[in-house]
Amino acid sequence: MHGGRMRAIRPAILAAAALGVALSALGVAGPASAATSAKTVTVTDPVEVAAPVVVARYTFDAAGNGATVTDDSGHGHTLIPSAGHGGKVRLADRLGMATGGRAADFPARCTGKRCPHAVLQTPDTPELNPGAGPIRYGATVRLTRKDTGSGQNVVQKGYSASGSQYKLQIDGAAGRPSCVFADAAVHAIHVAMSDVSVSDGLWHRLECRRSGTTLTVLVDDAVRGTATLPAELSVVNTVPLSIGGKGNGMDNDQFHGALDDVWIARG
Repeated sequence: MHGGRMRAIRPAILAAAALGVALSALGVAGPASAATSAKTVTVTDPVEVAAPVVVARYTFDAAGNGATVTDDSGHGHTLIPSAGHGGKVRLADRLGMATGGRAADFPARCTGKRCPHAVLQTPDTPELNPGAGPIRYGATVRLTRKDTGSGQNVVQKGYSASGSQYKLQIDGAAGRPSCVFADAAVHAIHVAMSDVSVSDGLWHRLECRRSGTTLTVLVDDAVRGTATLPAELSVVNTVPLSIGGKGNGMDNDQFHGALDDVWIARG
């Protein structure tokens, strides 16, 4: 009797021991050690990062020639035309795009002394001054090779020679876009230059991003150049936001192409 019972019990003991070894190998406590080896697992919620907030946006779809341009972001930064020597910003159907809509056409390139010039501007507000914080801004542009030239400003807030500035420009005969930041306190102009041209007569999406000490220029959603900024570089000024040039004076760095979907986002 005892021999039979021992033969029956021994396999059960061996099976239990084998199960305990297997559980230990997997890091799972068996019944006997559950009270002394249990671990507490803390689950933390993922940290939510706030998305950039669009503080100004212009699609030009509802504006008429010579009229103000409504800020489609709802923040009230209405654009007002400002021009000289007969210059005009002409709003017309967006050529070359199946999606339709309207775009803003700026004065063509001119080599005379009294060339037509025109810009669209909105007064300064704190929302348009990022300080040293993150900011993104951009536009969809169309520029031909014959209209390229030095100093074509697409979006600009402030001046590099005094105060502070951020801007998007398409500079030089090569027609390469670049993003610019400047601060008089830092005494330097910082440029992220694209390695590709956009002066092919087609529509291109341009974007500038400032995040910490990195300034990035994107063309059609692809990174095309970067620059390093001083962490303390701060853009705060009382200059109007200007689209299509830096102002309505003679040397206004006039943009000579077409613009659409101009926007600025903070954060």
